[in-house]
Amino acid sequence: MSKKRVLLLSEGFGSGHTQAAHALSEGLKHINPDISTKVLELGSFLNPVMAPLIINAYRKTVSKQPKVVGMMYRSNYRKPTNRITKSALHRLFYTQTTKVIERLNPQIIVCTHPVPNMIIAKLKEHGLPIPLLTVITDYDAHGSWVNEEINQYLVSSDVVKDRLMDKGVAEHKIAVTGIPIRPKFWKISNKEEVRAKFNLKDMPTVLIMGGGWGLLHEDSALTYMTTWRANTQLIYCVGTNLEMKEKLEADPLFNHPNIRIIGFTNQINELMDVCDLLVTKPGGMTCTEGLSKALPMLFYEPIPGQEEENCEYFINMGFGDMLSDNDTVDRWFKLIHDEEKISQLRKLLVQKRDMHYDPYNCVKAVLQHL
Repeated sequence: MSKKRVLLLSEGFGSGHTQAAHALSEGLKHINPDISTKVLELGSFLNPVMAPLIINAYRKTVSKQPKVVGMMYRSNYRKPTNRITKSALHRLFYTQTTKVIERLNPQIIVCTHPVPNMIIAKLKEHGLPIPLLTVITDYDAHGSWVNEEINQYLVSSDVVKDRLMDKGVAEHKIAVTGIPIRPKFWKISNKEEVRAKFNLKDMPTVLIMGGGWGLLHEDSALTYMTTWRANTQLIYCVGTNLEMKEKLEADPLFNHPNIRIIGFTNQINELMDVCDLLVTKPGGMTCTEGLSKALPMLFYEPIPGQEEENCEYFINMGFGDMLSDNDTVDRWFKLIHDEEKISQLRKLLVQKRDMHYDPYNCVKAVLQHL
């Protein structure tokens, strides 16, 4: 019997979209090894010269002019992408995308970014018979996600469902599944083994993430956290940003036995399991991973638009707070040093997580279409 084939399409504008595609791919194969999956960042795959230039320009805009990103996000928030843009994308990608689909011959296509979502929807408008599922990777629903040809939307929350319905999407097309995360986040690591692996101490620990785009060192509150280094273990994760890693390592404030500075790692799930607090940019994937671990979160410098909406959602859920000043740092760091209070909070967050999130749900929803 031939394997069922799933094509997952994303783009590299921020890592969360592609992470979600890989998470779903791994989840599908974890539950059913007979499924074959292929993850592609469509633009980078079809145009490996131009796509990185566009993505790099976007990153620079996010870093240097975040208000511009917010204006762009809100300018077309309530309405689907116009037909002119859709037609332009169709003409640009039609032939190559059709060839990819013919070669891979998937039973279903899953999109985790609006651009390939629009391209596949346009192909379906022109007769492509393959079901299209759309995974919205934030806790908000921008108009660019909306296309009549989508067979089902897999969304993070009831809030997103309501916003899609406000934009004219039929309720029966929307399933609240949660954002998919990699199977390794589905289980709890052995804390002693993780501490030994990373040479960590058994003490109140804070994981600080989000420096991959050079944003981490610019926030004074993140630097202020080092004043707690005598009795708090701080793990700064800067991703692939080697320049940022070297900058922090050269800064005397970060030179302490209780401070760890690490680059890219595939073991974020393990680090979360030994931490008491997560400090992060409020990207949809990272927030969902924190949710899966029932971790309290502090959010800093949300990109105007979807990250602001992510931030608002988790604060309203009781999962965290906005990192607005040094007083916020002191309040939360004192909390994680109070064993009784932090234990009560973690139990409450576990209850809320279990009410609102099941990491299997998105995978199961896709399997229903195979």
